[in-house]
Amino acid sequence: MNQSNNGLFHELKRKVQGWDRKIVFPEALDARVLVAAGRLASEEVLTPVLIGDMNEIQNKAKEHKISLDRMEIYDPKNYIEIDQMIAAFVERRKGKATEEDAKKLLQDENYFGTMLVYMGKADGLVSGAAHSTADTVRPALQIIKMKPGLSKTSGVFVMVRDDEKYVFADCAINIAPNSQDLAEIAVESAKTAKMFDVDPRVALLSFSTKGSAVSDETKKVEEALRLAKEMDPALVIDGEIQFDAAIVPSVSNKKAPDSPLQGDATVFVFPSLEAGNIGYKIAQRLGGFEAVGPILQGLNSPVNDLSRGCSEEDVYNLALVTAIQSMEKN
Repeated sequence: MNQSNNGLFHELKRKVQGWDRKIVFPEALDARVLVAAGRLASEEVLTPVLIGDMNEIQNKAKEHKISLDRMEIYDPKNYIEIDQMIAAFVERRKGKATEEDAKKLLQDENYFGTMLVYMGKADGLVSGAAHSTADTVRPALQIIKMKPGLSKTSGVFVMVRDDEKYVFADCAINIAPNSQDLAEIAVESAKTAKMFDVDPRVALLSFSTKGSAVSDETKKVEEALRLAKEMDPALVIDGEIQFDAAIVPSVSNKKAPDSPLQGDATVFVFPSLEAGNIGYKIAQRLGGFEAVGPILQGLNSPVNDLSRGCSEEDVYNLALVTAIQSMEKN
């Protein structure tokens, strides 16, 4: 990890300490997760909430010389409030799950951990070291659900290089977002930017700048601009706009002289997942940026997904991000 990224997470850690955030780790028997949780607890950054069999977790902790002090451990098979959790789950699913369904599903660590967040016993959840994205996100969408007024979650990357920080969205979730989706992504990405001390100046990207080409694709972005302005009239945003016109002042002056961005955009909303995924990887591999994420946004409480190839450091850092997101609710 480069020095700039270290600086970013040092700042997140400073913000989180003292807020007594509780973050759930459903994959407590994964060594990477357990070691990261041990660091977070020993440094008193936050309280890890581990899910699993108490004896197995204790044995794994002993094997890796990790103290379980300052952690909470819940075993779905021996949870004292399981009846209340089952009732809350059935009520939340509104006829889509019976008590029998709930009993079975709540033995799954991700569903159980997500219910702890929903019931206010924890502030957020980090999973995915040993589960697929679907296994992590599905319980969140069913139980925690979207913030009022939003229809879909989206995935952003914070791109970091030395003192530069940008937000790229959506690079992880929505394959073909429509105008409403793009507007929601823009507004939520601006909020995410603020968490990382990035002043949000949002560019709705396209292959066209302010009508230089006209197609269904450009009209979609143009409509997204209108909707985003309705959702947040104070937002500094423009589109449709090409990447160079969004980030190079001299190009902006030629192509979009009246743009509020003036070639100084910090948040980039891509018109499709295809473009977003390719874009962030080009910045990462050719531009020397580090990609922090994907960070999921739009949920009532934060749930974030690790890569199955993640490191202990990735777990530690994503827990910090999740804690920061949970603080935005207060």
